[in-house]
Amino acid sequence: MACSKHEGQDSMSEGENAFMRAEQLGRRSVLIGAAALGLAAACSGPPVGALAPESVRTVYGPVVGERRATGFAFLGVPYAQPPVGELRFAAPEPPKPWKEALLCTRYGPTAQRKQLSEVTTIPEPVIPGDGILNLNVFTPDPSPSAKLPVLVWIHGGGFVAGCSASPWYDGASFNRDGVVLVSIGYRLGVEGFLHLSDAPENRAVLDWLAALRWVQGNIAAFGGDPAKVTIAGQSAGGGAVWALMGAPSARGLFRAAISESGALAQPNDRAVAMDMSALFAQRTGTPAKAAAMRDLNRDQMQALEDALRAQRPDNPPWLALGLAPWADGSLIPRASHEMLRPGAADAVPLLLGFTSQEFGDEAQSDAMLRAPTYRVAEARASQGQPTWLYEFDWPSQAPQYRGKSFHCLDVPFAFDLLGAQGVAAVAGDNPPQGLAGAIHGAWVSFVADNDPGGNWPRYGLDRRETMIWAEEPQVRSDPFARQRPNWLR
Repeated sequence: MACSKHEGQDSMSEGENAFMRAEQLGRRSVLIGAAALGLAAACSGPPVGALAPESVRTVYGPVVGERRATGFAFLGVPYAQPPVGELRFAAPEPPKPWKEALLCTRYGPTAQRKQLSEVTTIPEPVIPGDGILNLNVFTPDPSPSAKLPVLVWIHGGGFVAGCSASPWYDGASFNRDGVVLVSIGYRLGVEGFLHLSDAPENRAVLDWLAALRWVQGNIAAFGGDPAKVTIAGQSAGGGAVWALMGAPSARGLFRAAISESGALAQPNDRAVAMDMSALFAQRTGTPAKAAAMRDLNRDQMQALEDALRAQRPDNPPWLALGLAPWADGSLIPRASHEMLRPGAADAVPLLLGFTSQEFGDEAQSDAMLRAPTYRVAEARASQGQPTWLYEFDWPSQAPQYRGKSFHCLDVPFAFDLLGAQGVAAVAGDNPPQGLAGAIHGAWVSFVADNDPGGNWPRYGLDRRETMIWAEEPQVRSDPFARQRPNWLR
């Protein structure tokens, strides 16, 4: 799912349009030159503000980041080889080791080839290049003795857009509060999710797993504790979190999870994936095979994806999120509705929730996000699994949003980055810092201790206590009693 500037305004487009607008553009930057540091190689992408360099040795080779006010940033670090040539539709391969230090003070290339809307809510830039399987590490203390809790962030964008290089995903406030933040890039759209008869299924899911394994093998060198990893994501990123909770090969790679307005109707079932593959061949005239697309350039691949997802009267209802995680029977054994059964998904602590208006239209918001999230909370509570539910109900003060609490608005609150580029345009000039501190503090507590704090009880079927994030946050008992009969159908 993606975040459009128009969400929450007078009129809403069809449901798939509400999902598929992406959020991009913009970043803060000050360059430290590779030549000035005497380094032989550099990670690519736009630079970020820095004070002084810092070196860390990964299992593949040394990387140099930058010292900042709250810690250190290592940007565009490769966790797998560039998916080009024979690797384009293959499972990710570990990076080839290097000896000379990589200068990692710039964000790396993005899988996103173009934004899906001219103006979008979350600024997420398009950065060209082949090495899209990279990640960013923000740490307060790159020392193996620090053993700090780790938050791994998976960006949204409808599974077809978005990137990890947004100023809204900066780790500064988490570093200030003793948490290491890792944000990851991954293959999108056709390259990440389309069923191909001659390629591994769910290639983007394999990318997420490769990134999490990189964290297990390397994060200690950056001051993180591999035994204290929480995965989190918003929109499609929240759907990625849910998919990973249902992937047996992900077990042991994280201990807790956060889904923020997550696409919890995914993973899709197998029938949707097969229909999507057939529709791709029909609309593009290209066989749904890796061999037919392996040598296409970025523009050619984007043209195929645009043809597949073009707005047409005959579009099936599943097209909007048809390129998404799906139940392939092995990597992801079950579709989302089957994951609600006892024992079908990982029982790790889960914090999840939604905004009160998501896409402006109540029916769309309920069907796409709010009801699926509520069903997950109810199912987990019935099984006694540790779960915390919230609703973000602070209305934007920006005139064009007319007091709505819409999709993506809560992201800079969770990251405690209300001063980041683009926030004032969607939240207004003076969003409440106290609310950001409360939400961010709950996330920090959850990442550190698997619990958001004593004033936010677990969600249970007796009282159904839910945190309402408003100007004055409060826990309410059973706030969705009226919606429950429809949401649980």
